[in-house]
Amino acid sequence: MNRHPMFCALAASLALAGTTSVVAAPMQQGSDIKALHSLIDRQQQQIDQQQKEIQMLRQSVMKLEHAQATQQQPSPAAAAPSTQVAAETAKSQVPSFVTSPGVTVAMHGIISATAFHQSRNFYFGNGQNAEMPLPGAANDGALSGVDVRNTRFWFDITGPRVGSSNWLASGRIEADFFGGFNGSGAYSRQQATPRLRQAYVDLTNPDTGTTVRMGQQWELMFPISNVPSSLAHVAFPLGFGAGYIGWRYPGVVLMQDLNHGTDSGAKWRLDLGAFDGNWSGPGDNLNYQSAGNANFHPQLQARINVKDGDWLGYAAATWSRIDLSGVGGSAPTPIQSTITSTGYEVGGAWTPGPWMFKGQVYTGKGLGQLFGDLVQFGDISEKGGFVQAGYKFTPNWSANLFYAYSKPDTGDVIDWLGYGASGRLKNRQAAINLEYSQGPYALGLEWLRDTLDTTTDGSDRTRTSGNQFSISAMYKF
Repeated sequence: MNRHPMFCALAASLALAGTTSVVAAPMQQGSDIKALHSLIDRQQQQIDQQQKEIQMLRQSVMKLEHAQATQQQPSPAAAAPSTQVAAETAKSQVPSFVTSPGVTVAMHGIISATAFHQSRNFYFGNGQNAEMPLPGAANDGALSGVDVRNTRFWFDITGPRVGSSNWLASGRIEADFFGGFNGSGAYSRQQATPRLRQAYVDLTNPDTGTTVRMGQQWELMFPISNVPSSLAHVAFPLGFGAGYIGWRYPGVVLMQDLNHGTDSGAKWRLDLGAFDGNWSGPGDNLNYQSAGNANFHPQLQARINVKDGDWLGYAAATWSRIDLSGVGGSAPTPIQSTITSTGYEVGGAWTPGPWMFKGQVYTGKGLGQLFGDLVQFGDISEKGGFVQAGYKFTPNWSANLFYAYSKPDTGDVIDWLGYGASGRLKNRQAAINLEYSQGPYALGLEWLRDTLDTTTDGSDRTRTSGNQFSISAMYKF
């Protein structure tokens, strides 16, 4: 059959088009697959970048929550940049380094030097850890020196999210140089020994305002947010053991924001803690054999904190039971076999404009393990407190007045003489300082006077006074 030439051309064109379509289909599919892989790769890169940014934001939130949880930021308690709190928590912009994926370490610290002149020897030591004058003629006599043991460094560790939860890990390792001296020779005093202060891990949930702290830390009776301002007395603050009490212990603390997420008004937080027991003997104080370690009697404590604008307040309580028969129950028990240690305190700070006011009062009994009862051990009742007022003349210059008072019960001290009491009956400490600060640098002049009443046998009375004049310099990083 004859076909029209145009019909034949059309048929051939359709056939060729069909063949091309069949051949081009696989080629087009391959191109589409490559494009999809490229799109997936780009999306994955964007997701990875977003996850990194989220992790950085979580770490930033954790740091803020951590600072709020511990109240260790320059606040009403730290009106002068030279205070203990500011020194411990200076958040300078220093380089950090990464030890493993998601774990960042930043180093902070203070470099401190104090030139001092004293009228006699002081209890705890001379220089930067002088607190109360040592009685007796053997301790009389002027002395002077330069002390650098307040120098301190710490590492703040910021970790990643714990698994798939909302909990963030962080921690701190902190040391200074009050661990004694390297030997006892002529050159030993220039070789101070490091001392571990704190070593703890934090687990923080920013969504609930909850922090769990585990490790050695300040227990809850120490007013970490309300330490008196001084450049000379940092590790051993003004009035320590003679106006307010506290010490560092291994333990666990739960810190819970009570009105978490509230944008205005006062911020409330409840702290609950359990800490290692401690006492002076009768067993080995260095091997967990003291009366405070007998059986399972941890120090149980609670503290309520509130902060709003330029003021803060707190109230705390402690309880523990001390078995004077010691571990194993074989040690002879003086006076009584057990002691129940209890303590209560309230305090606060207020910084209206250029003014600064701090204060605290406390009472309790059996508080020797917390530097209470003028650092004496026994069933001794006590009351005490401190006040400090300061004024900033300019952004750089400030002056502070300080007074502390501690009065153990005289009868209790006499009853426990030789069984943990040393005869310290009453203490009064006054100090005045003038400070200049410029960024991380600070200079200070300070005069401290302490008067201590003591007895040796219960019937005699001795009043001992001591003075310390000091010039201090500090650099915070």
